[in-house]
Amino acid sequence: MDNQISDGIVYLMYHEIERAGRELCEREQGYIRYVVSESVFRDHLARLQASGFQGVSVSEALAGFDDDKRSIAITFDDGCETDLLIAAPLLKAVNFNATFYAIAGRIGERGYLSRIQLRQLSESGFEIGCHSMTHSYLDDLSDNELRVEIAEAKDRLEEMTGKRIAHFSCPGGRYSRTVARIAREAGYDSVATSRIGVNTRATDSFALSRVAVLRDIGTGEFERICRAEGFAARRARTGLLNAAKVILGNSIYERVRSSVLNQG
Repeated sequence: MDNQISDGIVYLMYHEIERAGRELCEREQGYIRYVVSESVFRDHLARLQASGFQGVSVSEALAGFDDDKRSIAITFDDGCETDLLIAAPLLKAVNFNATFYAIAGRIGERGYLSRIQLRQLSESGFEIGCHSMTHSYLDDLSDNELRVEIAEAKDRLEEMTGKRIAHFSCPGGRYSRTVARIAREAGYDSVATSRIGVNTRATDSFALSRVAVLRDIGTGEFERICRAEGFAARRARTGLLNAAKVILGNSIYERVRSSVLNQG
């Protein structure tokens, strides 16, 4: 993999890691398409390492750019148990860091991190971020409801970890200026979206871009993502989906999307 990016950092977005014989948190096709296998994740880390990339957390990515080694931010959404059981040991093996955005209200549920596991993940040196209280789509909520999802969720995770929670990621990528404002008021340092792009020194830290790593991704496509290639075409496809979300509304859009995926 040719390391070409010279003025920015790509943020990768992972979700649950699949291990043979272990039941996933959810079985709906829209969820499964974001799940990658343990072997695929292991291969991704090996390719990044061999290409001279250093896996970093969001805090490290925002702190500065290392001219000697190209950084790539590694993030996980949801707070699945596999964050600790699978991802963390593999990351440690290659000396990579990462940020794990947890859903505060799902801590302790089946398949998700327990309070003890969340603290273990934090104490092992990885960064914990917030992925809301309930994973509700934020553009459907009032300001008071947003404060629960953003501010109260932050407080709960800080109580669990004993550390400051500095970064927030938007469920389903539903982002708005109101979300950014309330996140600032709550004391976060950043908000991560699902907008495709490269984050540079000029990027607003309350509107960070990330690229989802999907189940059906091939080796070549993964390497192109890490080199930030083809992002314009990806943004165009995503723009069409975002327009559909606005036109249909989240509830109808999700029903249509689920029906299409389940037929596939």
